Amino acid sequence: MGYLVLAVRFLTIVPVPGREATGAEALGRAAWWFPAVGAALGACLVAADHLLAFLFPPLLGSILVIGLWKVLTGGIHLDGLADVLDGLAGRDAERRLAIMRDSRIGVFGAAGIVLCFLISAGALDALPAGRHPEILLLAPAAGRLAPLLIGPLFPAATPGQGAGAAFLEGLSRWAAPVSVAGLWILAAALLGPWGGLLLSLGLAIVLLWAVFVASRLGGLTGDALGSSVEVGELAMLGAAAALIHLRVL
Repeated sequence: MGYLVLAVRFLTIVPVPGREATGAEALGRAAWWFPAVGAALGACLVAADHLLAFLFPPLLGSILVIGLWKVLTGGIHLDGLADVLDGLAGRDAERRLAIMRDSRIGVFGAAGIVLCFLISAGALDALPAGRHPEILLLAPAAGRLAPLLIGPLFPAATPGQGAGAAFLEGLSRWAAPVSVAGLWILAAALLGPWGGLLLSLGLAIVLLWAVFVASRLGGLTGDALGSSVEVGELAMLGAAAALIHLRVL
């Protein structure tokens, strides 16, 4: 249970009791639990969405749900996304990594956080109210599947250095296929045959993001892995809104 405790404490601000697993590679081994923690987070968001839909008009309710979403995660992945967006503006891989190590946020990072929030809230507001539960349950789980998916496919940008490299060292290559299969079953149960299409679109966008980031940094870092969570969630919300708009889903 130590790995589950570590996963919950790392991915959320929930103060769960118990002793967490320790060691440089512990977080990578705890990654098996990431999608499950995401699904649990999604269940909390579904409950909040029901309450907020009763209290507020749709757009305001969607904004508050997205705000709660980011608060419950401590903004850890938003921070990673902001660092990556700032770093990508560097002239070469070495300079990009140096920018990402700087704790200060730049223009690209700030703009990225704002756009991420606006697009997420807009996409959720565009979904029919009856589809909110399924999407809110799937999106956080798919987002937390993203690091498991891309981790085995790319090297560490700074081998032997940083939390990202340690995570990749501890990550099992079986975590991604097992988790993808489990999430496919969940998506099909919630949305029928088209649930698999939604999940495929979300994960495909994550892979494209990872290819782009790894090509600019020479591999993956902890911030890059964190940014993939935000991209995965955003992709799921955007893809769901698009498929429903096109009357596919």
